[in-house]
Amino acid sequence: MATEIKVPALGDYVSEATVAKWIKSPGDAVNADEPLLELETDKVTIEVNAPVSGILTNINASGGESVKVDAVLGIIEQTISNTMRKEELRKIVIQQKINTPVPPSSPGNNIFELKTMSPAVRKLVEENDLDPTKITPTGKDGRLIRKDVLQAVAAGTAKRLFSNDVSMPENMQDCPENPREERVKMTRLRQAIANRLKEAQSTTATLTTFNEVDMIAVMNLRKQHKDSFEKKYGVKLGFMSFFVKACVHALRQLPVLNAEIYRDEIIYKNFFDIGVAVGTSTGLVVPILRNADQLSFANIEKTIYELSVRARDGKLSLTEMQGGTFTISNGGIYGSMMSTPILNPPQSGILGMHKIQPRPMVVGDSIEIRQMMYLALSYDHRIVDGREAVTFLVKVKDAIEDPNQLLLEL
Repeated sequence: MATEIKVPALGDYVSEATVAKWIKSPGDAVNADEPLLELETDKVTIEVNAPVSGILTNINASGGESVKVDAVLGIIEQTISNTMRKEELRKIVIQQKINTPVPPSSPGNNIFELKTMSPAVRKLVEENDLDPTKITPTGKDGRLIRKDVLQAVAAGTAKRLFSNDVSMPENMQDCPENPREERVKMTRLRQAIANRLKEAQSTTATLTTFNEVDMIAVMNLRKQHKDSFEKKYGVKLGFMSFFVKACVHALRQLPVLNAEIYRDEIIYKNFFDIGVAVGTSTGLVVPILRNADQLSFANIEKTIYELSVRARDGKLSLTEMQGGTFTISNGGIYGSMMSTPILNPPQSGILGMHKIQPRPMVVGDSIEIRQMMYLALSYDHRIVDGREAVTFLVKVKDAIEDPNQLLLEL
């Protein structure tokens, strides 16, 4: 009995994905729930598992192809009936391998394919929003020529199934090819990040305010309790849990930084779903700590650790990255001393943490070496006034410099 492998639901407002790679090949025996392939959306990488046990006999969508929700990706033959003996099934698999056309590599994945397109042909492809891998080339050595593209335009074929390309200025000139360069098409995730950042700059009135915080009290507290904390909870006590607590503490008093603009209204969120930015090999993602105000230090650290691991493995679900009310980004782990974080719309605020650096500071009437960190708060000036932004950052600073008020929830 044949069972179809279909594209699963991809989440709200996501209807298409790209086949990143097949883990299994035609003819492979597979077990139910075993990973078969990976799909890439503009947010996450999703594994598609085998719905049943059997033999993978057909692959309908190759790597690099765009597919829609419920599209059939392949076929698994569950059982071998009397009319389909093992030898016959083997022949079907072999025939599938022979007859499955190898799609031409997309320009983003193969530098040779890019070089086979002249600037004029590439411009024609881009102007008509075509997928060159879906156009049959008739030029010498398999080159795509102008006639091929014009025929595709006239026939209305080879249109891209999605339009997620990073927008470029209309007057941008073609970039000449250089044999010393390599061109790699941006992944859906990277394109989404680029468009998201551009959207943030064009749709918000972003302003950033700065302060500095003395980290010595938190560092001493961590040093005092780190061993017992890890032994009891199985996770290290990091800085992020203190900043999550400090931000919730400040957001309670400055609720406009936990709000968003919707048309002509301001929506105040009476909950605290804090996004924590995590860097991965494919780009920055922001998983959400749900109801962070109700989490203990241990639960915050455990949740952040679990989300970070899944983020780096590409295993985050869409729901784990949707609906945050405020974001924290720690550039300090990469050595950043100062930055201006970009808002994550529709949120109205994002806190940037930075590297802890020993610096001479005036303490009372003396100069001491203190462990200092610069903080940056970017905010949407359309609804957040400078006074509120500065006050928020001061409250975060005060809470970090006196962590006892976080522990006692003062």
